[in-house]
Amino acid sequence: MARTKVRLKRGDEVRVVTGKHKGSEGKVMKVFPDENRVIVENVNVIKKAQRPTQENPRGGFREQESPIHASNVRLLDPQTGELTRIGHKFLESGERVRISRKTGAQLED
Repeated sequence: MARTKVRLKRGDEVRVVTGKHKGSEGKVMKVFPDENRVIVENVNVIKKAQRPTQENPRGGFREQESPIHASNVRLLDPQTGELTRIGHKFLESGERVRISRKTGAQLED
């Protein structure tokens, strides 16, 4: 199976464009490039059973975010707040930076 490169980074503001969480926005909390998945804050929250421990003798359930496929989210342009794609460009110093394809604005890393 061909692997696509995940251009999203932790801290990017994204919007979910497909799936049951369509329209939700949040920050990327973690990126899994090998699985091509990302965890987005307050999106795809699941309830996970927690075993009883000494700290929590009753156990119970806890909520946590589950990864979603990176193709289901799009970056929000920092200037306009619209959806955009991510591109790259080289500065005069030779440094490679990420840019917004829609406005050409440099994305902070």
